[in-house]
Amino acid sequence: MEPLREELAAKACVPCRGGTPPMGQEEIARIRPGVPGWNVVADHHLARAFVFRDFATALAFVDRVGALAEEQGHHPDIHLSWGKVAIETWTHKIDGLTESDFVLAAKIDRLAAMAPGIES
Repeated sequence: MEPLREELAAKACVPCRGGTPPMGQEEIARIRPGVPGWNVVADHHLARAFVFRDFATALAFVDRVGALAEEQGHHPDIHLSWGKVAIETWTHKIDGLTESDFVLAAKIDRLAAMAPGIES
């Protein structure tokens, strides 16, 4: 893993108390290299799709991501279809991105690196 991604993955998601402004373009540009493969959509959320060899391995990955989300107290939107998992994350409380979204994305990448049956 790249140093910035590893640094992000080692952190914990921090609960948002509201009233905090979402990250601006400069801050997003600085931290974005830590989550290669994720797309920043409209400076609002992160999105990535993972491809698996079949439905069962995709479902198992969703279960692991769900457990991670519960552990971190930060919950992405997860879309499951045959052999594919699409994930979007943003901080719902402020309707934008915070560092916790990048932390969660890096942690999900760590899970993906160990996931059986992943193709991309």
